[in-house]
Amino acid sequence: MKENVSKVISEVVGGMEREQIKELLETPPDSSMGDMALPCFAFAKVMHKNPASIALEIKEKLEDYKDDLCIDRIDAVGGYCNLFFDRAEYVKKVLTSLQQDNHGVMKTGEGKTVCIDYSSPNIAKNFHVGHLRTTVIGNSLYKIYDKLGYKVVRINHLGDWGTQFGKLIVAYKKWSSKEAVEEKGIQELLDIYVKFNSEKEAYPELMDEARGWFAKMEAGDKEALSIWKWFKKISMIEFERVYKMLGIDFDSYTGESFYREKVPALSKLLTEKGLLVESQGANVIDLSEYDMPPCMITKKDGSSIYHSRDIAAVLYRKEKYDFDKCLYVTGLEQSLHFKQVFKAIELMGYDYYKNLIHVPYGLVSLEGEKLSTRTGNIIYAEDILNEAINRAKELINEKNPTLEDKDNVSKKVGIGAVIFHDLFNQRIKNIDFSWDDVLSFEGTTGPYVQYTYARAGSILRKYGKKITDSNIEYKALTDDSTYELIKAISGYEKAIEAAATRYEPSVMARFLISLCTTFNKFYQECKILKEENENVKTARLYLVGLAKDIIVEGCDLLGIQCPEEM
Repeated sequence: MKENVSKVISEVVGGMEREQIKELLETPPDSSMGDMALPCFAFAKVMHKNPASIALEIKEKLEDYKDDLCIDRIDAVGGYCNLFFDRAEYVKKVLTSLQQDNHGVMKTGEGKTVCIDYSSPNIAKNFHVGHLRTTVIGNSLYKIYDKLGYKVVRINHLGDWGTQFGKLIVAYKKWSSKEAVEEKGIQELLDIYVKFNSEKEAYPELMDEARGWFAKMEAGDKEALSIWKWFKKISMIEFERVYKMLGIDFDSYTGESFYREKVPALSKLLTEKGLLVESQGANVIDLSEYDMPPCMITKKDGSSIYHSRDIAAVLYRKEKYDFDKCLYVTGLEQSLHFKQVFKAIELMGYDYYKNLIHVPYGLVSLEGEKLSTRTGNIIYAEDILNEAINRAKELINEKNPTLEDKDNVSKKVGIGAVIFHDLFNQRIKNIDFSWDDVLSFEGTTGPYVQYTYARAGSILRKYGKKITDSNIEYKALTDDSTYELIKAISGYEKAIEAAATRYEPSVMARFLISLCTTFNKFYQECKILKEENENVKTARLYLVGLAKDIIVEGCDLLGIQCPEEM
């Protein structure tokens, strides 16, 4: 509708391009003000008239095009040109579009590849609430891009290399044992890591030992690598358990260790391109011209570092996947790091640096303090998920004790609550963790959306007959509440496209809340099963089924499952 209306206005008015007019068109906050509105203030400079006069003039010129545009009425009010659609024609257009494959969502990504780097926990550290953010944001973006037809490569760039492993080996040899690690698993590794960081203040020589062990790892020392591989295996068991709870998979687990062997070739390439310079014994790319610190490639002892491994990863991914876009879902605090890495790729002469995109998210804090594995100020993701499941089960026992398959429903509702709470917020916002907020099942929450889905399913089960689109009477769906629901559903494709364009799953979460609120208003105000007019009943039931399908599909795009009953 925007496309058609903007085209006609640009032809009859002149002085402004169709795309500019399309950007101006908006949805009024109240449907009594129209289905679409054109603010005419931007035309004042072009037409040299006041906005109210311009609105009246545009109204008069559009009158001849009302039938072509499926417009029933046009009002000129205070500098706005308000358009009221022919409801039956609008309903027909929307439902016809949604009846197509993929619910009318265009496969705009066909033939294109997107790599998404997300989750990426550090080996030998518990999967905490901070990792949960990158994991659910990245998983949702994967599903959204997949829906748009892209080939998506899900990359878990494990933090499995670096000086921290030197620290861990020292800590293991001083304060732990094989038996303790085998008994306690990743918790023992975390405990001794925290101990190392508290002891190094009093005994700075511990850091020299740690650097020595990491240098051994880089040199291929058998003992050092054997301990490292053991720690990695223990960690992966823990990570996989959380991923299974969340229903998340990856296509690649190539972490930092995979790229360390590619750093010598990278150093050679950078030298050939005249980009590598020596600085205090280390090799760096000088970025002072771009108001950035130097991008370190190798340390004094020749070992690799985050920057060099990430640059090597970019080159490898481009060669292996030939991506059209590569997203990095990491914390906002890593913005400078990725600016340096992307600038290095640009200076190397690769124009695909433009398609490397950092997707930052805000910090998670605990009672105002930053989460830190070093200090032990941490909340584990698995604890959050289990607590959410337990609370959901308590609520089910209280409100619907005879519900079948309580364990499965509790899992879907509890985990759905945690995921939705994260994704409903704009990703860039900082979050101060609160158990009550995360596990709330009332208001703008995942359980509210899931309950709306279950309610729609209950209506259809009670009716018990299949409804096809061939016997829908569009005029039966033009009353106010039903029409508002159709308008809400019609925003589905736009929400998906906006979520993908802005790398922002919260767009999808907010669309679902709006849709469910509108659906529940429709449910309260319109007779459905008790409607006496068979044509109206059939049409409304068809709409219930369509809303149900969009809700469950939208939830899946967030990584949330919907139970049939709650």
